[in-house]
Amino acid sequence: PRQPAKTLWYDRPRYVYLEFCVEDSRDVEVVIEEQRLVFSCRNADGVEFYNEIDLYARVNSKDSREKRSDRSITCFMRKWKEKVAWPRITKENIKPAWLSVDFDNWRDWEGDEELERAMMEEYAEV
Repeated sequence: PRQPAKTLWYDRPRYVYLEFCVEDSRDVEVVIEEQRLVFSCRNADGVEFYNEIDLYARVNSKDSREKRSDRSITCFMRKWKEKVAWPRITKENIKPAWLSVDFDNWRDWEGDEELERAMMEEYAEV
């Protein structure tokens, strides 16, 4: 049986971040397209997770990445239109039960490019 992974998201001037909360993930697949993201994996118990998100706006799939850790898979997607805030991650104005704003990382980002650049460099080193 397939189920959606609990997903957190937050917005920055140049990137949108999504964190799929799956511990001990295996067979991770992330497909980032201009208007859509598809995520799938299994956990240590063999449970299959699958999320498909039609994105609020276009992203640059060639300049988007994902990073796997023991606890989650984080995707950062480069916006086509930088410095334009996304009011939500989904194209439709609906909020699936599995999707939440990551309030620990959410902030009003006027003039926040330096912090974002530092975060991207940190991810690139992993």
